Amino acid sequence: MKNVAFIGVGVMGKSMVRNLMKHGFALSIYSRTKSKCEDVASEGAKWCDTIADCVKDADAVITMVGYPKDVEEVYFGEQGILANVKPGTYVIDMTTTSPKLSVRIYEQAKEKGIVALDAPVSGGDVGAKNGTLAIMVGGDKEAFDACMPLFQAMGNNIVYEGKAGFGQHTKMANQIALGGAIAGVCEAMTYGRKMGLDIQTMLDTISTGAAGSWQMSNMAPRMLKGDFAPGFFVKHYIKDMKIATEEAAAVGLDMAISDEVLDMYKELEEKGMGDLGTQALIKYFED
Repeated sequence: MKNVAFIGVGVMGKSMVRNLMKHGFALSIYSRTKSKCEDVASEGAKWCDTIADCVKDADAVITMVGYPKDVEEVYFGEQGILANVKPGTYVIDMTTTSPKLSVRIYEQAKEKGIVALDAPVSGGDVGAKNGTLAIMVGGDKEAFDACMPLFQAMGNNIVYEGKAGFGQHTKMANQIALGGAIAGVCEAMTYGRKMGLDIQTMLDTISTGAAGSWQMSNMAPRMLKGDFAPGFFVKHYIKDMKIATEEAAAVGLDMAISDEVLDMYKELEEKGMGDLGTQALIKYFED
């Protein structure tokens, strides 16, 4: 497996492309805005003007786009991935999207002799840059094993979760847990401020004990500095949580905490903060 097509070279996708090239893969890339890809193109990735041209000679295709509608757009139709890759190609959707859509891609790909995996990631821009993403994979185990060199170029916690769609279901569980964690960090910082604590000292103290978390270690320092640049967009987290709550509702599961955190983020988006990073949730508590 040598030739890789990468569709969706955004905040995280750009770092993932770079890491794949560092590991010796030949990259063809396509994204909606060519100007945003000029840097990685100058570093060795081959820009393609269409999805069809990008994927036609690929051994594997990786997609990292925004929303379920974007996934549908790049996979289906005459100009989409499934209509233009050769049989035997591995197609790996690393977007966080609907588990049902992942199953649909898997089934239609199989009919064409194409092998599909859903492989959403966690770790944000830092994990993408450092090649330390957590990668949750659904699909056939044989395909997972075959694509391991690709995954190892981008992440270090790579887990086969089960059949098609199970990668996405695992990511939904991740997003559910993340919501409670980041809201808890925000509440703790808000409480500390109200009580007159030095917030950095407080964080240094509690982050090493039972309250410690990835969110506290990575997002709290950004909040403290007023750094709301997106490692992961508020608007994309809202998308993820809507999928999670819809999937939960379908099996009769009530998720009160997730619903409350989702409402907080929706309020931020309504105030024009959808393009900020998820650490901007602190603004909800400050307001």
